[in-house]
Amino acid sequence: MALKDQIFELLTPAFEQSGYFLEEIQVATPGKSRIITVIVDSDKTLNLDQVTVLSRQVGELLDNATFMGNTTYTLEVTSPGVDRPLTKPRHWYKNVGRLVKIVMSDGTTFSGRIKSSNEISAVIEHKGEDTVLFNEIKRAQIEVEFKNNAR
Repeated sequence: MALKDQIFELLTPAFEQSGYFLEEIQVATPGKSRIITVIVDSDKTLNLDQVTVLSRQVGELLDNATFMGNTTYTLEVTSPGVDRPLTKPRHWYKNVGRLVKIVMSDGTTFSGRIKSSNEISAVIEHKGEDTVLFNEIKRAQIEVEFKNNAR
């Protein structure tokens, strides 16, 4: 089993018990050490204190895992960036109210605001309201909006 799969298997129960979602594990080996990146998410926005606590917990679990061997590693625990594609229903639910750019399977592209979502679709405000089925989406990503505070 690959190292990242072993790490995923080790961490998943602890994350689920704490109410977090283990999104992804990345392992890079530049030289003689490893860089392990753990991407974690939640139903709500993660703050720095939560990420710090999770980082300590992950570090303890990895330090005690025999499969890690004696190779030194650098641990990075982070939340997904705004550029992360929306791939799961909970990603949509978490981003209700935000602007999203959607590329459909047929190549059609449009942007709109997420009004609501469920397990199979989202309602997008785009020239009215459209229901978009997740299985018909090729790619969807949140668009960053900046407020104009000039007076």
